[in-house]
Amino acid sequence: MSHTELVEQVHRHTHESMISVEEARERILRCFHVLDVESKPILDADGQTLAEDIVGPFDIPPLDNSAMDGYAVMSEDVRGASDDAPATLRVVGSVAAGQLPQDRVTPGAAVRIMTGAPIPDGADAVVPFEDTDEMARRAVGRTLSEIAVRSEVPPSANVRPAGQDVSAGETVLGRGSVLRAAEIGVLAALGRRSVEVVRRPVAAILATGDELVGVGEELEPGRIYDVNSYSIAVAARRAGAIPRMLGIARDNVEDLNAKLEEGLASDILITSAGVSKGDYDVVKDVLARRGQIGLWSVRMRPAKPLAFGMLDRPGGSPVPHLGLPGNPVSALVGFEQLGRPAILKMLGRTRLARRVVQAVLEEPIHNYDGRRVYARAMVTKKNGAYYARLTGHQSSNILTSMARANGLAICPEDVDVKQAGESVEVQMIDWPEDVF
Repeated sequence: MSHTELVEQVHRHTHESMISVEEARERILRCFHVLDVESKPILDADGQTLAEDIVGPFDIPPLDNSAMDGYAVMSEDVRGASDDAPATLRVVGSVAAGQLPQDRVTPGAAVRIMTGAPIPDGADAVVPFEDTDEMARRAVGRTLSEIAVRSEVPPSANVRPAGQDVSAGETVLGRGSVLRAAEIGVLAALGRRSVEVVRRPVAAILATGDELVGVGEELEPGRIYDVNSYSIAVAARRAGAIPRMLGIARDNVEDLNAKLEEGLASDILITSAGVSKGDYDVVKDVLARRGQIGLWSVRMRPAKPLAFGMLDRPGGSPVPHLGLPGNPVSALVGFEQLGRPAILKMLGRTRLARRVVQAVLEEPIHNYDGRRVYARAMVTKKNGAYYARLTGHQSSNILTSMARANGLAICPEDVDVKQAGESVEVQMIDWPEDVF
């Protein structure tokens, strides 16, 4: 999309009625693309998206090997073996993991073998120690020159074939995969020290307002601590971004311009406050002079007022700007619906939405003005079904009710009330182990 098209898109709804969450999200996501590729040490690439196909250069395991400690045998030699009629075999050698077998298994012979050790030539199965009389022999001081096998095994029993995990030439991990612990382990198993991944976006976080005080500073009468910088920075980091805290911009042109200049060295600039109709115009005026900014009303509660646009960057492409409301719950809910998907798109993810579950509502959600309500809720599981209860007062300044929630219960725009006992969709902002 060209810069001109972006400008037209941003301004299309500036002076119109409310737009849906989906339309706002779609318009925002059009302005983002997958970021460039970087090479990272595998240990530092956790959570990033693969930008290359990973092809196995060799078989894993490289040789047929034993799945347990025991004796490598010819399965034909132990056919019909039992406690009453054991098969006695000569022990012609032993092999441990990391060694190559020096002895061949011939009819009537066995090789003592440890888990992970290569299967000797001639053997086609492994008998576990517990199915032999080895412990009894050791208890009376007898040598292990021979062993009695007390159970038959079929061919291939307890044998892990070469290439069972990875075959040479096989695409093991595809481009677009998200690297987790298991994927990092696969890369290590292939001998990869580094990997090509989509780089993490830098998210500049800026709070605005004369009433704000930095955390740790003296709190004077009429002032409040800067909450949004911290909650949004953590939310951005949990989405996969690298947050860059810009601090607080005061409600004057000089300070706001200086902070915005710092934010231009980022992939997205996220501000809070200064975008509502009742706010002072200094933030809106400065943003408008720095680029192309649209002021939107989104059909959602909380987080109706929103600013989005592109800030001009001298000598470079414009920087997307997401302006969130100042109330702390509004800022977090707005980020969840609109900022998090943008970060995930930059990361190269294909799934941008949170998981949604159907839950039985334990108390009503009222919709007073035809907006989609995202009610803070705690989801629990009882008798195999999910239940959602609200976590307290739903005003957009009550951050503790967000802290008590693990999901957002949704009352659609066209529903006046979701009654207790009704099924409700809950967008899970956490996926707690004790519930799921």
